[in-house]
Amino acid sequence: MDGRFLHFNQGELYVYSYDGSIAGVDTIKVEGGRFTYEIPCEMSTTLMLVFPNFSEQPVFAEPGKSVSVKADASHLKELKVEGSKENKLMNEFREMILSVSPPEEKRLAEMFIKDHPESAVSVFLLRKYFAMSSTPDYDKAMELLGLLEEKQPKNGALIRLHAQVNGAKNTAMGKPLPNFTAKDVYGNTITSASLRAPVLVISTWASWDYNSKNMQRHLRRIRRQRGGNDMKLLSICVDPGLTDCKRTMASDTIDWPVICSGEMLDDKTLKLLGLTSVPGNIVLRNGRVVATGLSLLELEKKLESL
Repeated sequence: MDGRFLHFNQGELYVYSYDGSIAGVDTIKVEGGRFTYEIPCEMSTTLMLVFPNFSEQPVFAEPGKSVSVKADASHLKELKVEGSKENKLMNEFREMILSVSPPEEKRLAEMFIKDHPESAVSVFLLRKYFAMSSTPDYDKAMELLGLLEEKQPKNGALIRLHAQVNGAKNTAMGKPLPNFTAKDVYGNTITSASLRAPVLVISTWASWDYNSKNMQRHLRRIRRQRGGNDMKLLSICVDPGLTDCKRTMASDTIDWPVICSGEMLDDKTLKLLGLTSVPGNIVLRNGRVVATGLSLLELEKKLESL
């Protein structure tokens, strides 16, 4: 993969994949407005480019094919990727949503998925707009999953997404916390019973994701301000290993239980709880779910009310 940018002469991009085709997160150096990135590619995969402003754009990679990324860094929504049919389809979708409202964007995503159930782009759009959105629609996600699974019965990403959506239903509004057992980064056993508290916040983070780390800092401050034992925290780190996870815990003073299995978004506890995004969160009051997928501002307001 090679890239060429306007208004982005030098810096770094990050790249990761949902399906584990990249172990963790890679760094891409941009020099003179250009970059080159190469990985072994034995099967089709979706790579996510993370830009300095933390916006993300998908690139669809296929064995034996190279792709070219072109963009004006000040207008990343107009980014174009050339080199495969899937990337061409994604370019077309980007053009469709360029100047529309969020509800219209979601409607167009549904229409695109129904028109292209055989496409990897549709899997990405289903994940983004219906399964991993801050306002997920799990019934619609299951409906669209059925269409895609008919055309892509051997797609492992779809199988995993189906499991994640099922998990998300476990933590729908009003549901009790599902029973689970896991080990934290120090080998201590964490259970749903050990997390009982008037208020519990379960959240996800990664060492490479600023927004998720910022949410951890705010949770630490809120817990300190509340004092007492009425609020407990559990975090799940999706880093591929413990080194970066523990380094971030030390630098950001994350002193509550953290799970980091190294399985990233395939972690069994994540799936059970239906946490499919970073950052992500579940808020419980007296053992029952009262909110999920809140933004930082929404989370702060919710905790003020509890």
